[in-house]
Amino acid sequence: MKLIDQSQSPLNILEQVGQDHEGPIKGYVHSVESFGSVDGPGIRFVVFMQGCRMRCQYCHNPDTWNIGVGEEMTADQILADAQRYKAFWGEQGGITCSGGESLVQIDFILELFTKAKELGISTCLDTSGGPFTRDQPWFGQFEKLMAVTDISLVDIKHIDSAEHKKLTGFPNENILDMVQYMSSHGDDMWIRHVLVPQRTDFDPYLKRLGDYIATLDKNVVQKVEILPYHTLGVKKYHELGITYPLEGIEPPSADRVKNAENLLHVQDYTGWQNWRPRPATNA
Repeated sequence: MKLIDQSQSPLNILEQVGQDHEGPIKGYVHSVESFGSVDGPGIRFVVFMQGCRMRCQYCHNPDTWNIGVGEEMTADQILADAQRYKAFWGEQGGITCSGGESLVQIDFILELFTKAKELGISTCLDTSGGPFTRDQPWFGQFEKLMAVTDISLVDIKHIDSAEHKKLTGFPNENILDMVQYMSSHGDDMWIRHVLVPQRTDFDPYLKRLGDYIATLDKNVVQKVEILPYHTLGVKKYHELGITYPLEGIEPPSADRVKNAENLLHVQDYTGWQNWRPRPATNA
């Protein structure tokens, strides 16, 4: 199993992850969760994909960073496992691909979601948008992926590009471009924002983010969520011998969380309550 240079562009990674072998595409999977309740609408079977180029200071899964490692699985293997829990999904649940960063392995996610929709399974993409580009062939794959994705959970790390780069190692122009694409093409999404004291919890930036979200299609943005920063991942950093960037920073207070929710007008986005996935592609 080869390691892939994480500093490469999304196009170079696309050439090496999932395209360098014959037969079914295999994805590199970190882990799965059978009954995810916070990973999209309803109860969901969550596939945590391996690999991410961002280095978010508050990341609680540094063990998902390396690209080209993990358990190799085919779409059929995942779907066979997932369907054992289909009775629990109800009208909204299904499969979510999270990470790491799912879009690092876009070919595999596309095959998985295409087959899932053929089986009548709802699909949800959890992404921070880091690999997004309008360059081909990546963008063509993304367009196909959106056609078989019922809803996306989009994590906007920071509205300011310079601050985004400090926080994650990368600017955010391509990420906001992805959000604009989704909005203009009717691709349903939940927008999430992690509230971190001394990093993202500043009223001017929160107001800017709230104003930005308000420019998007109201019929597309089903929900806006504030996710309070937590320290549950600190132990992993210590076990991996990695310096934790936010040592000493505590989670935000309930008042600051409420303040952020007000500035992002989360109460205005209620489409998720009645949201339903699109019909199966073979219907």
